[in-house]
Amino acid sequence: MREYETFTSLGALHAFIERYPLSFVYVSSTDCSVCHALFPKVQELLMKYPEIHLGRVDAQEVQEVAGALSIFTVPVLLLFVEGKEYVREARIVHMDLLDEKIKKIYELAV
Repeated sequence: MREYETFTSLGALHAFIERYPLSFVYVSSTDCSVCHALFPKVQELLMKYPEIHLGRVDAQEVQEVAGALSIFTVPVLLLFVEGKEYVREARIVHMDLLDEKIKKIYELAV
């Protein structure tokens, strides 16, 4: 499995999004069962997209992420292209639909 860069500050998260042309951020919480169940599926899916850089942030640990990214529930999956949000999925994620969205953007960007 590919490794995710873990963020402990909002500044580090913003720097990550700006640094990579394709960046994916998984926002979760330690006490969220859906987050823990979904994460391995997302990891597996993103193996198909090696040019996307992966990041992870715990919304309980970095509380200001909720306001900065307009997050009202977890998990939230975000794909950024050149620093702009292109895909947002939250809570109940349909993996096939997520894959289609990412594939379209990936093929245009790479």
